[in-house]
Amino acid sequence: MTDPPRPDPFPVTRLESDAGALFVLQSKGEWWHAGFHLTTAIVGPTILTLPYAFRGLGWWLGFLCLTTMGLVTFYAYYLMSKVLDHCEKSGRRHIRFRELAADVLGSGWMFYVVIFIQTAINTGIGIGAILLAGQCLDIMYSSLYPQGSLKLYEFIAMVTAVMIVLSQLPSFHSLRHINFVSLLLSLGYTFLVVGACINIGLSKNAPKRDYSLEHSDSGKVFSAFTSISIIAAIFGNGILPEIQATLAPPATGKMLKGLLLCYSVIFFTFYSAAISGYWVFGNNSSSNILKNLMPDEGPTLAPIVVIGLAVIFVLLQLFAIGLVYSQVAYEIMEKKSADTTKGIFSRRNLVPRLILRTLYMAFCGFMAAMLPFFGDINAVVGAFGFIPLDFVLPMLLYNMTYKPTKRSFTYWINMTIMVVFTCAGLMGAFSSIRKLVLDANKFKLFSSEVVD
Repeated sequence: MTDPPRPDPFPVTRLESDAGALFVLQSKGEWWHAGFHLTTAIVGPTILTLPYAFRGLGWWLGFLCLTTMGLVTFYAYYLMSKVLDHCEKSGRRHIRFRELAADVLGSGWMFYVVIFIQTAINTGIGIGAILLAGQCLDIMYSSLYPQGSLKLYEFIAMVTAVMIVLSQLPSFHSLRHINFVSLLLSLGYTFLVVGACINIGLSKNAPKRDYSLEHSDSGKVFSAFTSISIIAAIFGNGILPEIQATLAPPATGKMLKGLLLCYSVIFFTFYSAAISGYWVFGNNSSSNILKNLMPDEGPTLAPIVVIGLAVIFVLLQLFAIGLVYSQVAYEIMEKKSADTTKGIFSRRNLVPRLILRTLYMAFCGFMAAMLPFFGDINAVVGAFGFIPLDFVLPMLLYNMTYKPTKRSFTYWINMTIMVVFTCAGLMGAFSSIRKLVLDANKFKLFSSEVVD
């Protein structure tokens, strides 16, 4: 016997006075737009870290972990989309992760837990995107002007200025064309890097390959968990409900098509980057395979035009990534600051939007310039954030919504995933904190050297 319908703690009528929903999370998109948003949120320059992740796992375990993470995240996102569809059919359409969790789990404190984790992840990625984009400009400048006087924080300021301008695009839906270009850019730099790696691997001057793992058992275990955490973070996004919110109602079934589009791109980019990079450089793979193509000493291992194009493509995509992960912050700000009785481009709403989004981007830019070691901090945030949002909550929400019997396969596979990835998240957090401590002596505020 099904449970009787219960009132929505976040009724649809609230949307009439909710500027965050009406202005930022406009529900106008098609399934392919959701696919573009998802691809931008997941397929980014972090895929160039996959050969480094394989370095701590080896070939067969690397393949196993990459495939397992892909299947688990696709399954998790599919389950979450089903929960969102179920709520919509019950007259309780949710457009925010925090409201979905609070409704299904029946706990008001979950609202604040999710919003805290989301804010930490999204702000962290925003800071990281600006920092990496600044690095890209620094790389191009240093190649053209080896004795140039410009510093990394100056390039970060340039990137921040561009992000402030782009941040004035009013809604998530308005990013659909930018995110389509982002999808093409991810395919572009993957093709360039993979082609360069294959060319190097087949050449007479190919580097000596060594696929051996750590010598000590403890070293192998620690490196393996670090690599698993890296792969898990690469697959994470933490904003699927907000992406599904951009779909024109009824959204039922549309998200699955968007997921299939996204994971088609993931299959090509993730496997090709991981295999080609690890095949050529083995356990000498850097945390960014572009660094292997541009060694500190000696000539570049690939044509400078190829590397230059790849860096430009990465730079351009980072703008899209920064915009996508800023939408939750904008939605929160506009929910409080905007007036739904006025137009989206009215002076009453335009001025607060301009001021608040400028301040948010300026804050992210300042943090990126001040903390060029933010990658270490972001790894900790990712371990504590992506695991619960992308590997635990979707399964818990599904079990709470559909209530599969405790004897069913679905119930136990969901429980197993939650337990395994909670443990992996704790180990990943431990390894990230350990690396933060080990690198602490390298940290210097407003430095031009980024801690790897």
